[in-house]
Amino acid sequence: MTIRLLIFSLALWPLLNSCSSAGSDEKNALHSSHRTDSLIQLMLQAHGSHIVGQSSVSFDFRGRSYRSQRNGGAFQYERQFADSSGAVVRDVLTNNGLFREMDGERQPLTPKDSTAYAGSVNSVIYFALLPYFLQDKAVNAAYAGEAVLKGEPYHKIKVTFAEEGGGEDHEDVYVYWMHQQQHTMDYLAYSYVVNGGGARFREAYNVRSIEGLRIADYHNYKPMLDTRDVMVFDSLFEAGQMELLSEIEIRQITLSK
Repeated sequence: MTIRLLIFSLALWPLLNSCSSAGSDEKNALHSSHRTDSLIQLMLQAHGSHIVGQSSVSFDFRGRSYRSQRNGGAFQYERQFADSSGAVVRDVLTNNGLFREMDGERQPLTPKDSTAYAGSVNSVIYFALLPYFLQDKAVNAAYAGEAVLKGEPYHKIKVTFAEEGGGEDHEDVYVYWMHQQQHTMDYLAYSYVVNGGGARFREAYNVRSIEGLRIADYHNYKPMLDTRDVMVFDSLFEAGQMELLSEIEIRQITLSK
């Protein structure tokens, strides 16, 4: 090999090595993405989440009645309750927005009120029917390692949201703990920035099946430490560093396909 060729080969080596490394990183990222997608599909299957997409699910939560009706991408969410005057309030959220009725009459709403009511209705139904909504296009899911909670093995899945399609809460961060053998979502945590921000950790209990759809109530915790790093909430929970705030209880559940 001539001196000139040797110099050229040595100069080319870092470039080739860099390309090889970049290709390896891309391959690993793709493998990780496929693995995460596969785990989410297993979790959806374990929960019977496919039922939600073509059915009507009704339930009561904290004295108010809710209903989710979906037909693929089309949806209609409803909330109904009696206000302090005894008037029956009905909030309806669809792909086209939200409207409110009082005793059957449509009410004018300010943009601020409409956004607030829509967020409230959507939030309750979102949590009640998880993990169904992990299929949304705005979801960015990534595998986040393994954990052991109460002696059971779990996969951790971290979820963030794209700004487009992610709603006003697109800055929220979620972590889901999926049982490695049963593929059930037994724990979840989330941090949020609206209304001053905060973070919560939920533990499923009173798990039951309603015509194949897995429904759970949740113990709702907050960290005793001043942190919103939901990635470490499993460790804090195991260390007894979570404070129980409330019980999230879903009642009077009915499902029609």
